[in-house]
Amino acid sequence: MGREIEKTEFSEEDFQRFRQNLRKETKVLMEWFSTSGFESEGLRCGLELEAWLVDESFAPAARNEEFLQRVNNPLVVAELSKYNFELNVEPHPLDRNFCSFLCNRLRTLWQSCSAHAGDMGCHALMTGILPTLQDRMLTLDNISPLQRFHALNREILKSRERQPLRIHIEGASDRLDLVHHDVMAEAATTSLQIHFQVPFSKAAAFYNVAHVLSAPMAALSANSPFLFGRELWHETRIPLFEQAVNTPSFVDREGRPVSRVTFGHGYVRNSLMEVFLENLDGYPPLLPVCFGEGSAMLEHLRLHNGTIWRWNRPLIGFGESGKPHLRIEHRVPAAGPSIPDMVANILFFYGAMLHLQPEVPQTEISFEEARANFYEAARMGLDATLTWTGGKRLPVRDILLQHLIPGAILALSELGIDSREMRYYLVDILAQRVASGQNGAAWQKAFVARYGPDFHAMTQACLENQNSNLPVHQWSL
Repeated sequence: MGREIEKTEFSEEDFQRFRQNLRKETKVLMEWFSTSGFESEGLRCGLELEAWLVDESFAPAARNEEFLQRVNNPLVVAELSKYNFELNVEPHPLDRNFCSFLCNRLRTLWQSCSAHAGDMGCHALMTGILPTLQDRMLTLDNISPLQRFHALNREILKSRERQPLRIHIEGASDRLDLVHHDVMAEAATTSLQIHFQVPFSKAAAFYNVAHVLSAPMAALSANSPFLFGRELWHETRIPLFEQAVNTPSFVDREGRPVSRVTFGHGYVRNSLMEVFLENLDGYPPLLPVCFGEGSAMLEHLRLHNGTIWRWNRPLIGFGESGKPHLRIEHRVPAAGPSIPDMVANILFFYGAMLHLQPEVPQTEISFEEARANFYEAARMGLDATLTWTGGKRLPVRDILLQHLIPGAILALSELGIDSREMRYYLVDILAQRVASGQNGAAWQKAFVARYGPDFHAMTQACLENQNSNLPVHQWSL
């Protein structure tokens, strides 16, 4: 989906040709799965980080074209709206040097972005939903000029027979009801997307574990409690994204409609091929771009997969050798609140994946329980209570402090991750965040409780804390 396309309007012939190529490439992928034709060496890690441009009054600034020209870095690219941009960190082995690489790379990229934003009289900011954003700002006047965004908007609306997108979110004491005639509400949701390249033999197990971990990750990283001035879920980004690009697809075994932004409807049983077959049969193509027949890089299949936004999404990639590999993209965490917090979240995710994968948690936690846990954690953050192994109902903080964080530390230790760095991120930052209960969402809610809904002042305080590199549990009010 990061690749630009040449046109924004498509004929029925375009769709027919695309479906033919998609079916052919799915057959090729089936052969690779049947012959284990994937890279099988090591664990590699990467990420994408979506962020905001804000002006001197901390309101969103629709200036990403000028910003990207100034930055001039292929790792910094456009997002759906002119208010946003995305950073990419290239893959790196999960080895002793991973923590220092990740921290240094993120800081170097972020410092460059902040400096160029400053030259424009703006600031670069990391947060799940920008508190100063207003609904009236999310119009097609502020969509990024790339063709793929315009085409995506047109085709999503076409798939809905031009019916408007209705957004309804209920919080504990407030609610939001909106109607959008385009997909721009999706631009309000900015995330941290964690990539994990895994061996073919363990890919299905890791994919299932990612679903189990989605609830703890949502609780840890919740950073989106306000939308257009309304206090809603701790991680409002989750229901907003699901509703902002809601398109009809298929109905699961329970009779529930499955949309293109989805937690899914079941664990995989044997291999990730099951997900790509579901892509083929369950999701109509949105962007029928033709790359030519007989593509060895499966461009049609990968583009189609890029228009299905599972919270845990399997990806097909290709390394320098040209051999394909399997990645899991974990899309649950919000952006921010700080670089140390995000490094801690990322390190925890990898460690917890490695810790849980041999335990085959889907035999202990059903998919329906994992799904319910996910939405409960998005609603309640670190105050959530989850269904865990043995059917026990436990506070998510206990699950994290007594099981998942120690397990992640043990798993990463076995890989030789530097013990001092691991202690800093997983004990001094992550465990302290959980014990204090102050993640990004809790800090924002406490700020408003003390000072009232002064979202400009809150955004300014957030930016100052980010720039100080303080983890969020140390942020004062």
